[in-house]
Amino acid sequence: MTEELKNSKKPSEVKSPSRRSFLSHALAGGAAAGTAYLGLTSGLRAQPSGPIVIGHQAELTGGFSSWGYWHDKCAKAAANIINESGGIAGRELVLRTEDTESNPAIGARKLRSLIQRGQSSFVVGSVHSGIMLASIPIATELKTVYFSAGEATEATGVKGTRYSFRTGTDTYALAAAGAPWAVENLGKNWTMIFPDYAWGHSHHEEHKKIIESMGGTVNDPVAVPLDTKDLVPYLAKIPEETEVLFSVFFGALSVAFYTQMKSMGLDKRMKQYSVSGTIEAVSPAQIDGAAEGVYFLENFPRTVATKDDEFHREFNRIMEIDDVHAQENGSDRVMAKSHAWQSWENLFALKQAIEASGWKQKSDDQGVIEALEGLQMENSLAHPQGSKLLRAEDHSGMIDCYITQVQNDEFELVKRIPKEDLMANLPPRYDFTKYDL
Repeated sequence: MTEELKNSKKPSEVKSPSRRSFLSHALAGGAAAGTAYLGLTSGLRAQPSGPIVIGHQAELTGGFSSWGYWHDKCAKAAANIINESGGIAGRELVLRTEDTESNPAIGARKLRSLIQRGQSSFVVGSVHSGIMLASIPIATELKTVYFSAGEATEATGVKGTRYSFRTGTDTYALAAAGAPWAVENLGKNWTMIFPDYAWGHSHHEEHKKIIESMGGTVNDPVAVPLDTKDLVPYLAKIPEETEVLFSVFFGALSVAFYTQMKSMGLDKRMKQYSVSGTIEAVSPAQIDGAAEGVYFLENFPRTVATKDDEFHREFNRIMEIDDVHAQENGSDRVMAKSHAWQSWENLFALKQAIEASGWKQKSDDQGVIEALEGLQMENSLAHPQGSKLLRAEDHSGMIDCYITQVQNDEFELVKRIPKEDLMANLPPRYDFTKYDL
């Protein structure tokens, strides 16, 4: 046993003054604030077998660090709440984090380290699609449940396994949620511009299928190398007849796209549509209105007014962000909100499945996997993004989505897409319940 585990505290010894007000409210009872949404039971008793180690594979440095910061903050906050509330089946949760450095080779190696050296029984994984796809075979080889947070469809598709889960959306789901509305309301002639790697190509493939099924036209894609700074040569390739320009970028490349697209006047000639990843961790006000008028598909609304409930507000308070711009108190950081919630909620999903299955050690993993397949999660502080289903067949999260538009540097609700509508356009392509363990 490592020194970290030997010296770890019991759940009853773990205290966090910043959460005492929340816990006193939660434990006071009541339909909304009762213990049910934390998965607590009055008969909880500590188990003799020690802490449960859950690994966290996060982008703390490198190109995705602006997102990884928030995944790390979410995971730590959720782990603290779980421990302050009695742990998992009375056992302390030890969260062990490794930095992927936003590099697929390093990220895959760090995952192996988390499992083999770090003694992680489960892993909540990377938001970087390349790292995620490099990691799933390793998690499967080591027979370890792995929750990914990237969006490439392959993770719960052709490269998915019995061990791979995702509570958030993939590119298949994002297309199913937003493309039907966008085709009907914005236009039928589309051009897509995206980074030349798995995430971007996956978006193109999935959206193209839906657009063409609705009688739309998809022009040749424009794939931009990741190290590009001048997008003008690529923006010049966009056909004049384009009615909808669908962009998928992140970080500095996203800022470059919006500012250069606007300087070329493309926002005047065609509608701009995207997904939340393109403006994650970026405030519209920080890019001088370059994103004004753009339509976005969000998973977890940046603005509380779009999904106004006590759990959303409490989540924001714990994450130390404001209710309009999701900007961190006292800093200029903007939360990667439509993705980072998964690193919070995945810990609670694991807690629910571990306790429901009676898991005590690795030999009990089959019970956890079966509990996760079809897991229902109610809107609560444990699941502030909203009520959701972890679909049994393809291990994919079925969630509500939101189409918003940037108006005066704020995200204004245009349409809510309930998870039932999403599911109607999203038949499972795989059935992992039939795969071997």
